Amino acid sequence: MRVLVDTCVWSAVLRRREPDPALTAKMKDLIEADRVAMIGPIRQELLSGIPDSAQFRRLKSYLSAFEDLLLRTDHFEKAAEFSNTCRKAGVQGSSIDFLICAAAAMENCVVFTTDRDFETYRRHLPIRVV
Repeated sequence: MRVLVDTCVWSAVLRRREPDPALTAKMKDLIEADRVAMIGPIRQELLSGIPDSAQFRRLKSYLSAFEDLLLRTDHFEKAAEFSNTCRKAGVQGSSIDFLICAAAAMENCVVFTTDRDFETYRRHLPIRVV
């Protein structure tokens, strides 16, 4: 099964001075098993805010090994539906979070995240979270 890796995990592994060893080991396993899924908005979040152009190019080059899941209109519509479902239950979230949930649900992926908001989302949405 493919694993849609959230920005916070990528960041903890690739952008921190001292990467989290447990997350790094899990990412290594997923990469070696060719199970990592990526979407454009996560790629954009990862590449945003890097002031050093050489570092930006290195990260961009590294991430180029991971092909994006192609997002279609129905992914965005499902994200809006998920947002509405959660909002009715009193749960707030970002557009990107709900797009991640929609992509994961529709493409049969597990979400790999350290963001506790996804634990709340999964109470209301058909997503799996690691």
